[in-house]
Order: sequence, then structure tokens, then C-alpha cells
Amino acid sequence: MAAIDLVVFVGFIVAVIGIGLWKSRDEKSEGEKGAADYFLAGRGLTWWLVGFSLIAANISTEQFVGMSGSAANWLGMAIASYEWMAAITLVVVAFVFLPTFLKSGIYTIPEFLEYRYNAFARTVMAVFSLLVLVLVPTVTVIFSGAKVITANFQGLEWAGIEFGNVTHGCYLIGTLGAIYVFAGGLKACAWADVIQGAALVIGGAIIAWSAFAALDNADPADLIQTARSSEVTVEEIAEASPIERFVKLNEGDLPEGKLHMVRGVEDPEIPWTALVVGLWIPNFFYWGLNQYITQRTLGSKSLAEGQRGVVFAAFLKLIIPFVVVIPGILAYNLFSGDLQTDAINRNALVVAKNSPDFYATLPDAVKPADDAERNGNLLDRIQGYLDSTEAAAKPTVYGFEEAYAELYPDAAERFVDHNRSVLGDVATDEDAGGLAATAAAQAAVAGRDTESYSVETLVDHDYDNAFPTLIRELLPKGNGLKGFVLAAMFGAVVSSLASMLNSASTIATMDLYRKIAPGASQASLVAIGRFFIVLFVGVAMYLAPMLQGPELGGVFKYVQEFQGFISPGILAIFLFGLLVHRAPRMVGTVGLALNPFLYGYLKVYHSEMAFLNRMAICFGVILAVLAVLTALFPLKEPVELPVNEEMDVTGSPGAKLAGIGVVVLTLVLYAVFW
Repeated sequence: MAAIDLVVFVGFIVAVIGIGLWKSRDEKSEGEKGAADYFLAGRGLTWWLVGFSLIAANISTEQFVGMSGSAANWLGMAIASYEWMAAITLVVVAFVFLPTFLKSGIYTIPEFLEYRYNAFARTVMAVFSLLVLVLVPTVTVIFSGAKVITANFQGLEWAGIEFGNVTHGCYLIGTLGAIYVFAGGLKACAWADVIQGAALVIGGAIIAWSAFAALDNADPADLIQTARSSEVTVEEIAEASPIERFVKLNEGDLPEGKLHMVRGVEDPEIPWTALVVGLWIPNFFYWGLNQYITQRTLGSKSLAEGQRGVVFAAFLKLIIPFVVVIPGILAYNLFSGDLQTDAINRNALVVAKNSPDFYATLPDAVKPADDAERNGNLLDRIQGYLDSTEAAAKPTVYGFEEAYAELYPDAAERFVDHNRSVLGDVATDEDAGGLAATAAAQAAVAGRDTESYSVETLVDHDYDNAFPTLIRELLPKGNGLKGFVLAAMFGAVVSSLASMLNSASTIATMDLYRKIAPGASQASLVAIGRFFIVLFVGVAMYLAPMLQGPELGGVFKYVQEFQGFISPGILAIFLFGLLVHRAPRMVGTVGLALNPFLYGYLKVYHSEMAFLNRMAICFGVILAVLAVLTALFPLKEPVELPVNEEMDVTGSPGAKLAGIGVVVLTLVLYAVFW
């Protein structure tokens, strides 16, 4: 990276953190509103602060890495459903959820459960939410941010910190994220988010424009190798404009075509059935009931300001796929070879670490290139594993998909032989022959993990590197542009992390600590909140580097999958709490307790089922159970919720009209990419 890019990068990060701290300097940690000032920005956020803050908190490298990676893989445009369906979800949240939440004056979403159901339901949700928040999105946003940044800082070292090392990157991001939320609370986050929200959209647009320009200049003979349809020809690609090239390369019938929002029922990730029920569950949970998102709306100056801000965020969600998903698809068209090389490097590190003697027998085709400058640190790490005298705790076997066997048939056979040496005979389909038999053998291996050996999964392309590859390959050095885009990505990570830490500390302080110390002063609540920030960031920084293991799959899938253990139950009890006024208090506890068991059962015994369908089943069963309990034990009188007399709960008619417009635009986009 050139000196000017480094200056822009560092300057932007310092400016964002500095502005956040400066704008929050008036917030008081003492006095009767100390906790409200620190955790909810004094309940004074205007609509544009709410809107930009929602987007900046949401759109981090989790999307730029995970979502663009899923788009580069076989899902294509279908992954955009998380964004476009979120637009509709936000409109519903603005006019169904938000009025009740602001009127009651709650600090946290679990707090609402105590008013509607009981203290036990509040505590259970607080603990569940805290565990999920700290162990899932906080960890993944640190890891994915480090993955983006380190890909562009290979070989750079300062003061013992290797900026090309993912583990060092995780600790750097965690430290910076904790600094300004520790000092300034939610208001510091919100003001930093305003800058980050704008920079993210601009940075994504620069990448998208650069990718289309590169597509226009690319060799049609190379591009045709990534075409999803066998009917497209080199001549057609040569004569096409950049947008036409994009369409021709990626259109096609399902399941190969990447330009479909609606995929078949057999799709393992987003079948069309998920669009009917399953995908709405994580959307409503995330945007309506997830503390780290809703904390911005709870800090709104008034209901009208909050509704305007949420609808503004809904409109921005319609833009995101054009700067995240489409560039991800283009990354495969332009740099499939680089993604394949990244997978080789990733696999080699795993094999060298777990089976150093076996690694030496592998063909050069599945080992990192010795003459690649950016492989310097990687080769040193691999050599360190090979030179180590410490034996692995247990032998490792390796599974892979058929695509891997097609790329590396010789290596695939050697992996099968290695697995046989560990396990004995591995069943294969003799009639399938060749590569298909090899893939079948690996599928058998992947389902046979025991305490006596471990299983690692090899990948054919490192799709999570799609967006980092675009930055590395497309943006020129020496004019500051690369530094700006990297700073926008890095700042988004820091901003999102700060928001997550603020929300986790709010739950821990207001839902758990204040129960133990009900007479705690405002200053002590802020102090204990800061303690939790340090604790949670320490845990997340320790766990984040572990996501480098390929067995966890793509980052975005990892995040969404583990939400299934809690989100269907939470959504079900909140819907009953908001809409079924005579639902008994016990349903809050029942719904929260039942969901993890249901989802765990489906995940273990029906692992082939798409996780969104598992969530839909859990949601439906819990709703049925709650309906039966309500029919048998209805409340004699509806529960009266507290009222925050200081909050103006007059709605915004203009926001309602804008919300209708967002819904219409979303339906139009689905029609275009059906």
C-alpha cells in the first residue's frame, strides 16, 4: 500500500473516532439521567441519526465479506433477500413495534418482557441475547473485518504487529472499537455511524463501478469459464457492454443461474419456502427485537423522528445489494482463479497444522506458490507447523465437495487414501466411478466425526475473500482511493463492534446487574457498563481468530444459522405480547424455553433441512403452543404497560407514505430479478 493510502486510511479512522467522542462530550454519566445519556444518547436522536446509524451498525464486513462471498458462490442474487425483505420488515417495525416500545420507555428489549410477562422471561431473554450477541455477531464482525483488512496489508509490520495476520487484526479492531464506545456510549456510536453510513455506500459504489470497468476490459475467453449457462458464447461476450456481460455470464436456469431471487424448494440455503415464512423470522428478530439494532430506535427523540429514521433506513436497504451482492458475483467472474488460490492457501494451512507428515506427500497443485510475494507470512506459518515436534492430539480426516475433486483429482485420491489409513475402509459408490466416487467417500467421512479423530473440510474456492480480492486487485495504489475504501470498511467494523459492545453492556447492566443491585446510582450503572465492554471485547477478540477454520463454513451462514436457537421463540412471544392482549404471562417463559430444544432437535436429526425452514417450523410449533395456552388460560384483563410521559408518541403521516413507497419499490425489484 502506498504512503498516501496509509495516510488517508489512518486519517479517516482517527477522524471518525474523534468526531464520535467530540459529539458525545456533553453526555453526563452522573445525575438522574446518567444511564439514559450513556446507553440511549439521552433519548435525543433525530431521524437522520437513527437512519444512518441503523445502516452503519448493520452493514459491516459481515455483509461485505459474508454476503458478497455467498453471492460469488452459487447463491448469487438470492442472498439479496436478506436486504430487500429487511426493507419491508423495517416498515412494519416502524409502525407496529416502535410505538409500543417508545411509549413504555424501556432501555432494553428484554425489559419489555418483564412488563408484559414476568421477570423470569426478561432474565432468560437477557442471558440468551447476551450470549448470542457476544459469541456470534461480535465475534464474526471482528473476524470478517480482520479478513478484509489483512488481505491488503500483507507483509506490513510495525511494533511487533503483523497487519497481514488475521489474529493480530482481530485484536487491533477489538481494541479500537472498545475505545470510543467505552468513553462516549451510544451517542459516540451514532455520530460515528453517520460518517460510516455515507462512506460505506460511497466505498461500495466505487468498488461496483471499478468491477464493471474491469469486466468491460476483461478477456472474453477468460470470462466464459465462469458462465452459468453453456449456451453463451465467447463472441456474444466480446460484443456485449459491461452490464450485458454481467447478465450473460450469470443468467441461466436454476440451480446454476445466479440472477434469481426465488430458488427451488430443494435449495439448501434459501429455498422459496424460506421467502414465505423462514426468512421473515431472522428479519423481524434482527430489526425489531435485536438490542444492538433497536437501541438506536429506543434513543429516538420522538416517535415521529424514530419512524422517519427507520423508514429512511429501509430505503437505504434497497441500495445495499447493488454495492455488495452484485460486486460479489462480479468477483467470481473476474477473479475466480484468485479465489481458487486463496482456497489452496487456506486448505494447506489446515493440513500442515493437523497432518504435517501427510502434507509433504501432497502434489504441488494444492500447495501455496513459493514465489508469490503475498504468501510470505503464510509459508512461514506452514513451515512452522512442519518443523514442530508437537504431535496432534488426534488424527484428522478430510472431507470435500465434488467440485474440489474435479479440480484436483490426484490430491482427492490421496486424501481418500489418507482417510482410509485413519478410519479403515470408506464406503464409495463403485458405479459412480472416478471423481464422483471420491466425493461420495468424503461425504461419508464428513458424517463420521468421533472423539477418536477430527474432521476438516477442504474448499475449492475461498468465496469469503471475494470482496477483499476486489479491493486488492481493482483499486489503484498511490491516489488515496484504496486508503479511503479500506478505511470505510475498517471504520464500519469498528463502528459495528462499538454498537454491539454498547448494546451488550446495556443488557448486562440494565437487565442483569440492576436486578442484583436495584439501588445502584446512575454513575455506578455507567461504570459497570464500561466494565462489561472491556470483558465482552476481550472474549470476542479471543474467539474471533477461530473462525479461520473452514469447518464453520461461510461467515454469513454461520451468523444466521446460530440465530435459529433463539430468534423464532423471541419473535413468537413478542407477537403474542403485542397483538394478543389476553395471552397469559406464562407464554413468555414457555416460548423462550421451548425454542432451543426444538431447533437443536431439527439441527441434529434433520441436518439436511435448510436452516431457514428449521426456523419456520420452530416458529409455527411455538405459535401453536402459545395459542393453546392462551385458549386454556386467558388473562381476565389485559396487562397495563408503563408509560413514558416525556416521550412524544405522535406518529408521522409522511413516514407512513414513504414506507408504502419502500414496499412498492421492493416488490418491483423482486419482479425484475425473479
